[in-house]
Amino acid sequence: MLLWSVWSVTLLLTALEAAEEDDVRAGCSTAVNDLVYIVDGSWSVGFSDFDTAKQWLINITSQFDISSHYTQVAVIQYSDTPRLEIPLGKHQGGAELIQAIQSITYLGGNTQTGRAIKFAVNHVFSSSQRANLVKNRIAVVVTDGKSQDDVVDASMEARAQGVTVFAVGVGSEITTSELVSIANKPSSTYVLYAEDYTTIDRIRDSMEQKLCEESVCPTRIPVASRDEKGFELMVGMNIQKKAKKIPGSLVSETAYTLTASTDITENTREIFPEGLPPSYVFVATVRLKGTSSKLPFDLWRVLSKDKEIQAAVTLSGKDKAVTFTTTSMTEKEQRVTFKAGFQSLYDGKWHQLKLLVRPRHVTGFLDDQQIQEVMLDPVEPIYINGETQVSKRRGTSVTVPVEIQKLRLYCDPHQSERETACEIYSV
Repeated sequence: MLLWSVWSVTLLLTALEAAEEDDVRAGCSTAVNDLVYIVDGSWSVGFSDFDTAKQWLINITSQFDISSHYTQVAVIQYSDTPRLEIPLGKHQGGAELIQAIQSITYLGGNTQTGRAIKFAVNHVFSSSQRANLVKNRIAVVVTDGKSQDDVVDASMEARAQGVTVFAVGVGSEITTSELVSIANKPSSTYVLYAEDYTTIDRIRDSMEQKLCEESVCPTRIPVASRDEKGFELMVGMNIQKKAKKIPGSLVSETAYTLTASTDITENTREIFPEGLPPSYVFVATVRLKGTSSKLPFDLWRVLSKDKEIQAAVTLSGKDKAVTFTTTSMTEKEQRVTFKAGFQSLYDGKWHQLKLLVRPRHVTGFLDDQQIQEVMLDPVEPIYINGETQVSKRRGTSVTVPVEIQKLRLYCDPHQSERETACEIYSV
């Protein structure tokens, strides 16, 4: 028995070591979620619109890897009483889950939303077989009208139990204050509206993005009166500890200078533990002087364990260009280069560079001015067992001296509109 136990432990340790050596992909599709849809099946919805709502659920769910290791999905339909249509974790594959959603029959009845939320908390989330492993517990409540019972207490209890609640209101009979009471705060993030069920697919991209943000963006950046989901790379990459402090673009701003001996390298798993979101905004406020205004270098890059580039923003003073690199489903990587409009970035003054990255295109901005939009091929999740680096000569680990005031990655693509370059004196 003792020999068997020793052998079992040895096998387990060997497996863990092998897993650590292997590169691991991480992103929205591989997030470890318990996701519960709470769908209105009252008489006001109707048979046709209920079928449309089911298809919307299928479209949203298709972005996740459905398995016991990643996302598990449950569906509750409610009217007078909630009915558990799909238990959490019952279906361990996307095709099987889609078929189960398609098979849900319309209930009909009154609208008891609060009762359905309470049922989800007490009977569905609590039934998860991997409560200690799941990283995100998310409920999406879809309703087309005012609830006939109280939603406040049930929603407060859901949040108290660590459940993130989204509220999706459909049609003109919804009550905004009720949706706000159901959802997490801020309501601008967790409440969505559709004009009717025929147009609900227009908010599919927004719902997908918000679910992905919830899955892969655990940190917050304090901005003005709100906290934005994202990654404060100045802090995460320890730039403020490793580099020398210098005056910034304005008297009120602080910046840091990287020298040739400053190595800004961190384990990607520490910086992006769940990978990158499908859409994000990369913002850097920099001053390029000397070698940084001439040599091509990666201002920011994410490398795999084998040193392959998975994401990078490359500056080239010689060509007065900016290049964005990301993953590709068909090639090792894909690069897009902005060849015009960035000349002033290399003039030795402070400038804000901003890239709005979407699943199928990337848009470049300089000091609040849109420069160009370039199309992208489909991307795939990044490997997180490598390194993330700042200001490295392309293809090497040599640091290129540069002055940095801001280095952030926002998960909400709409932050591109809110993030101005007013820290730049000329702007």
